[in-house]
Amino acid sequence: MGISHARSNKGITSQDVARAAGVSVSTVSRVLNDKDDVAPDTYQKVRGVIAELGYASSLAAKSLRSRRTGVIGLIMPDLEDPFRIQAMKGIHQAIVALDYDLIAFTSGSIKKHSKAEREQHYVSLLNGSLIVVTPAATSFPAAAPRVAIDPNSQCPDCLAVTATNHVGALTAMEYLINLGHRRIGFIGGRPDLLCAQQRLQGYETALRQAGIAPDPDLITIGDFSRTTGRDCAQRLLSLAEPPTAIIAANDQSAIGAIEAARAAGRRVPDDMSVVGFDNIPEVAYYDPALTTVDQFIVKMGYVATEMLIRLIQGERVENNLYEMPTQLVVRDSCRALKGGD
Repeated sequence: MGISHARSNKGITSQDVARAAGVSVSTVSRVLNDKDDVAPDTYQKVRGVIAELGYASSLAAKSLRSRRTGVIGLIMPDLEDPFRIQAMKGIHQAIVALDYDLIAFTSGSIKKHSKAEREQHYVSLLNGSLIVVTPAATSFPAAAPRVAIDPNSQCPDCLAVTATNHVGALTAMEYLINLGHRRIGFIGGRPDLLCAQQRLQGYETALRQAGIAPDPDLITIGDFSRTTGRDCAQRLLSLAEPPTAIIAANDQSAIGAIEAARAAGRRVPDDMSVVGFDNIPEVAYYDPALTTVDQFIVKMGYVATEMLIRLIQGERVENNLYEMPTQLVVRDSCRALKGGD
């Protein structure tokens, strides 16, 4: 692109970006704010210049580059998903306790969660110490400390916090099997995330340990959303021999499964048992109250923040992956099968 780098990154301004891209400062501003009135070619050109120059669009973003300011960044797909709300609570508790400030970047829509380039763009803008929640991107610039909560499975070197997902799913499955269930459906999560893969593995391990061959027809892959959980459950319930129980990879998917069961004229737990994964607060008050696997999401957020701040302060973190222990919480959404069921 032929851009001069005589000026240091710390002194780059929006005027410099506009000059290098051959556009107006107002166009640079519209690109930075993701306005939809910029021609695609111009948008990509300006984004390329921003990335090449290492431009930070605000004083807050610039402050992230200084480890002495006590500011860390947070990147997550949206601020409405219950899992992310709980994670953010833990992060907030940690920054209060450890006397740090937080800047959050979000796409504003769960539908944009798969856009890895958006996450990478936010990282390049902030260029500082960051926590990334359920990332779609498989790699990030390594100039500053990064910690992921629920990491992408294709990012093996990422410092991360996750749950003991395999054990959690295995424990939930053992509970259902001990209740007499043998035909158990599974609603998976985002297949690119390590947690979703491990929960599926726990489901399959439990079946094999019980001498039950996994049935591909009983395995559906979702995306952790309530709507997709409902769609997956509808497919399972439409089978010639539907499952007597469903385990979902998260609570939102489990709620979707209960909605699908009701729409099909099935009662939970009388006609079908359902287990979730997360233990978000609202499922304790759902009807029926949901049996689920608690992965202590708030604590995950706190631990991730502690790890990041230790890195900022130059301390060594011995293990790249912190696994939060899980616990099965038994409520009212499951029942034992009777002899004739």
